[in-house]
Amino acid sequence: MQLAIVRHGKIIKTGNYGLANLQDSIAVSDKTVFTINSITKAFVGVAIVQLMEAGKLRLDAPISQYLTNIPDAWKPPITVKQLLSHTSGIPDIVNEEESVLINDDPEEAWKMVIQMPNEFKTGEKFNYNQTNYLLLGRIINNLSGMPFQEFITREQLKKVGMPKTIASGFGATKAVIPHSACSYQYRKGVLSNMFFSFPPFLQTAAGMSSTATELANWVIALQGMQLLKQSSSLKELWAPAILNDGTTGGFSRLLNGYAAGWPVIKRTNHPALAPVGGNRSAIFVYPNDDLTIVILTNLSGAFPDGFMDELAGFFIPVP
Repeated sequence: MQLAIVRHGKIIKTGNYGLANLQDSIAVSDKTVFTINSITKAFVGVAIVQLMEAGKLRLDAPISQYLTNIPDAWKPPITVKQLLSHTSGIPDIVNEEESVLINDDPEEAWKMVIQMPNEFKTGEKFNYNQTNYLLLGRIINNLSGMPFQEFITREQLKKVGMPKTIASGFGATKAVIPHSACSYQYRKGVLSNMFFSFPPFLQTAAGMSSTATELANWVIALQGMQLLKQSSSLKELWAPAILNDGTTGGFSRLLNGYAAGWPVIKRTNHPALAPVGGNRSAIFVYPNDDLTIVILTNLSGAFPDGFMDELAGFFIPVP
């Protein structure tokens, strides 16, 4: 496990615990890089809002303004914001239970998904769906004039100074990444290796690797308005999508909303933004308390989101 804690805009604690590689007993160190899985989507959200600030898109615009060759069922009223928040209703190109494409061949998987019916009426509910982020990647490609990997690297990673993240690229765990932590999971009580990879066109969904310290610096830069120009843009980035019935939807009773790539903990006391990845890593940003906690692990099922609030309690005074 890797840990970083940010208080009042500065990193006040970092930590490395346990083994990055069980087979060879290699300990986690400051050099260790972890796959961050769906935390990648938070970077995509920032990229989309950057394009919004540049006047190249509107979050409430139909995606058909920025994409061609999509099914009629994906055209109005589906908006960019609904892709970002998993409320579009379009079908999923990934079998979520197995974390694999619906067809082994990426081109065939695309042909299949564009022929499938929508899963529900747009805006009716939250349903986690990787096709949303495939399309967002294409929007970034089209509007930035470069691959989304290059745009995110130029406009976020280089601006913050994230050399280990940059060196890791967007290859997910099948790429050879220096100092990369191996991934593990329990199957029927037995610890086993875990491998995970998406093709390049879907790496907006889960393609990045990083360190806790570099992610902490990224959050500091984001809140310090080094990546966005206007405070209203940060509010837009973190505003949970409102469903047709006026409620919000998310992964659980804790993660009960979803904004532009950022899961949201919507509550009266100590609300938080909470990107999570692979059931093993999480970033909790408590904006009202000026606190951020980053935890990266290499065990699927570690669920750090289950104990992040407890850690936050050591830093947030309780009346």
